[in-house]
Amino acid sequence: MPTSFRYTPDMRFPVLGPEFADPVEPARFPAEIARFRNQRAARSVGLDELTDEEWAAAFAHFEPLPHNIDQPLAMRYHGHQFRTYNAELGDGRGFLFAQLRDDDGRLLDLGTKGSGRTPYSRFGDGRLTLKGGVREVLASAMLEALGVPTSRAFALFETGEALQRHDEPSPTRGSVLTRLSHSHIRFGTFQRHAALGRADLVNQLVDHVVETYYPALASRAVEDRSAALMVAAVEASANLAAAWMTAGFVHGVLNTDNMNITGESFDYGPYRFMPNSDPAFVAAYFDETGLYSFGRQPEAVYWNLQQLAVALASSGRPSEPLAEALNGFGDAYKRALSASVVRRLGLMPLGPEEDAGLAMAAFHALAEAGAQARWEPFFFDWFGGLDSERRAVTGRRGALYKGEAVKAFRERLAAYRTDRPGRLTSPYFAAPEPEELLYDEIEAIWGPIAADDDWSAFNAKLGRIEEARRAWALGRP
Repeated sequence: MPTSFRYTPDMRFPVLGPEFADPVEPARFPAEIARFRNQRAARSVGLDELTDEEWAAAFAHFEPLPHNIDQPLAMRYHGHQFRTYNAELGDGRGFLFAQLRDDDGRLLDLGTKGSGRTPYSRFGDGRLTLKGGVREVLASAMLEALGVPTSRAFALFETGEALQRHDEPSPTRGSVLTRLSHSHIRFGTFQRHAALGRADLVNQLVDHVVETYYPALASRAVEDRSAALMVAAVEASANLAAAWMTAGFVHGVLNTDNMNITGESFDYGPYRFMPNSDPAFVAAYFDETGLYSFGRQPEAVYWNLQQLAVALASSGRPSEPLAEALNGFGDAYKRALSASVVRRLGLMPLGPEEDAGLAMAAFHALAEAGAQARWEPFFFDWFGGLDSERRAVTGRRGALYKGEAVKAFRERLAAYRTDRPGRLTSPYFAAPEPEELLYDEIEAIWGPIAADDDWSAFNAKLGRIEEARRAWALGRP
């Protein structure tokens, strides 16, 4: 299988040993119809030169990549699901397929979803619906464009299977997804070994994560590593929570097995992008108490970090610094939220107090407009600060920008300069509407696929999301 000079395999997870994963066989599918190929992501890891046949061999048959993991590994973990501990978790319909370095030298995983049954499938069939695959491709593309730390959909194949589901009209079409992620090691990975009383394995995992993902901390004395890792996890998780909040994104299922140690968002099931400012907005129909509603996401992340701290405390290393690290989440989140709002508005930061004031003013302005103002268009209209004031107040939503809260927001903007003002010359910002990914649009994209196997709306949407990403990033790769 030919690879480019950029392909750099680096198998780190398998050396942890058999207590951390189980070797599994990929499912064999009746068909493999390529539906999505992330060529830009493939280029970053040296897999862009694969032919269509080689791409299918790797990401539909899961033939091993050169000098990489020989046998797929279903990872072992436990987790709190809606705050109830579940010791019967683990990769139930996915596995770790390969590890490799990207252009920046980051270690990345190629992991799957819908690739067949494993020892942790329980009563599940180990499969993924095609609609679920389509939704994840769209979510990860949109979140990446918005600057949220996220896994990226890498490959999607339709499998020719008819699946039975209680939450979709059935039978429904099957698929298998491969995602590119910066680690699949979850909070629940630590929890599993702590629950089993294996302090030695908790310590082994701490050392592995520090040396592999946070090498700057590797020089710490062994007894300090758990606390150092906790500080890093708090910071990364605070950044992630802040990015979700400024993107108006609701993950939907913030269980401890759905949070990883590098602070990257992944596994998009019942997600939603919020139409307008509503702290009680939920993504999952089964979240009856609103535990993971939009406004409670920072709280959910903090609670999950508490469970990580409990697991790390079982290692026998000093626990007091863990509590100190955990207590830093509030300040870390406030800093991250302020920085994220400034970035989303395309501005140069001024300082902690000023940026926090601007963030608060932006959220107040969104709340004042209420249901009349959609979340994403607000940031679109005011991207560039006062350099976009005329565009905002004379555009389609100009009437919404006359209230007292918006006035206070505009006064805050007066102190800021636009970051990379050339971005405002993009045709993207000359359009009357931004790219959004609301529920109704996803359903409208899926409709023609389900009815007529028409993928034109799906591909067109991905093209527009890429145009938005380029506009926000000023052509950066």
